[in-house]
Amino acid sequence: MRHKLAAQLYTLRNELKIDFPGTLRELKKMGWSAVQIDGLHGNDPREIAAVMNELGLRTAGMHVGLERMKHDLEAVLEEARLFNTKDFICHSLPGELQNPDGYRSVRDDLRKVAAAVSGAGFRVGYHNHDFEFHTSVEGRYALDYVLELDPAAPVYAEIDTYWVKKAGLDPLGYIRDYAYRMPILHLKDMTGDGRCYFAEIGNGIIDFVPILQWGESSGVEWYAVEQDYCPGSPLDSLAESFEYLMRIEKLATQG
Repeated sequence: MRHKLAAQLYTLRNELKIDFPGTLRELKKMGWSAVQIDGLHGNDPREIAAVMNELGLRTAGMHVGLERMKHDLEAVLEEARLFNTKDFICHSLPGELQNPDGYRSVRDDLRKVAAAVSGAGFRVGYHNHDFEFHTSVEGRYALDYVLELDPAAPVYAEIDTYWVKKAGLDPLGYIRDYAYRMPILHLKDMTGDGRCYFAEIGNGIIDFVPILQWGESSGVEWYAVEQDYCPGSPLDSLAESFEYLMRIEKLATQG
């Protein structure tokens, strides 16, 4: 399983703005074998790709804004080729789209992009927060509506365990509907102190062993670990999450 673990670089956005290559080197020394791209902070993608190739770091997809998918698709595809990934995922939505009409337009836009790129081997995905569970579209959660399968233009799930829990649902129960439709699963823990805040994996209330067991039997290719906000150093938080996942690796790959 360890070869499927990826650090989501949003966790390290401030460090990357200061020293992108140096931060990647720290992740490699920590034991990570892959990262998930979340913006390049003004760096040349060719230079960052060269550093990753030098380090042997693989790419577990890229987070990309919907507007960029729609209006800068060729550049997105060029970056995907440079980083040797076939996955690019819509990472969030502005508030003005978080309503039934907005989700209808988002689904339509994502399907158009998917139809344009799937023949070339690329996959379009959608990453959730909790707000998609606060709106119903045609009798379903907005997230399920956006991710409804269109075989001609598939949009893949990238479910985030924390945000499902934040919405009051059971992460394991929810992801079961997306077996073999979720190449990347986001692992994120939640504090149990009533604040329901972000926590290092293993320090919160989400049980990741059955989630990982499900992932290993349901087509998950990458487990992207993200922590939106960290109490101290984000590098220390990622190290703590990685060490915990290594401790439960044997259990997670059984059953």
